[in-house]
Amino acid sequence: MTTETEERYQEKKSNNLILPIILGLLLLGIGIWAFTLNGKNATLQSEKTALSSEMTKLQDVKVQLKASVDSLENAYASLSEENTSLQGDVEEAKRKAKNAGRAAAKWKRKLQEANDNSASLSAQIQALLAAKGDLESSIVSLQMQNDSLQSLTESLSTDLAQSREDKEALQRLNASINDELKRLTLANFKATAFNVSTLQRNGKLNARAWRVKKVKVSFDLTNVPEKYQGVRPVYMVITDEKATPIKMDNAINATVKVNGQSIDIQAVEAKEINISDSQRLSFSHDLVKKLKRGYYRVAVYTDIGMLGGSSFRLR
Repeated sequence: MTTETEERYQEKKSNNLILPIILGLLLLGIGIWAFTLNGKNATLQSEKTALSSEMTKLQDVKVQLKASVDSLENAYASLSEENTSLQGDVEEAKRKAKNAGRAAAKWKRKLQEANDNSASLSAQIQALLAAKGDLESSIVSLQMQNDSLQSLTESLSTDLAQSREDKEALQRLNASINDELKRLTLANFKATAFNVSTLQRNGKLNARAWRVKKVKVSFDLTNVPEKYQGVRPVYMVITDEKATPIKMDNAINATVKVNGQSIDIQAVEAKEINISDSQRLSFSHDLVKKLKRGYYRVAVYTDIGMLGGSSFRLR
């Protein structure tokens, strides 16, 4: 075999080897493509199924949306009619609101007036309450005064009754003194301006029995006839309303004569006095024991009769 033939043979042999390879590769490529296509078909089928389901869902949504749109259109139409109606209602509402505003302002003014009146009324009520309290206090005070006056009236009634009794006792005592004066005094030799004072320790006048410490008597002897002038004893006698002499430490017993009648006396004080035509005489006696409440009488005597006398009362 020649070299050229061998070359041809080798070339042919090589060609025979290449062709199967190419065919194999071609078949391999076709298989791969078929496998790939089959996978794509499966994917597409799955996607188609999903799309079909999605379309079904979208169809349902479309139906729902259409129903919603219809409902909204109906609602819009209704709202449009309501809006038109409300436009009129708004105007009416504005008018009513305006009227209500005026009414509110009116009532606000009335309320303010009421508050002012209420404040004034409250002040009046407070004033009336204060006046009521004053009146109640006055009533209580008047009631107390009335009770006090009632007690005072009762006391005065009692005092009046007592005063009547005292007056009667004093009248009896004075009548007794006057009778004694008429019986025992001389017509032209007797005391005038006869005065009796009851004194406390400091010399001040007092008529309370427990405060009286001294009894003082003063009187005048005027136009004394000459036959009665000269030195004579003068006696001071103090007795109670029953003519009982008061208690004393040293009683002065004496006897006086008038018109031939002898009278025994018990004096608390005695003096020798040079009787002249006219003079002012006085006696005082310090009490040994406190006198009780009641009526007493003081008499002044000489040896020839009674010069004068008077009564006093101790409370």
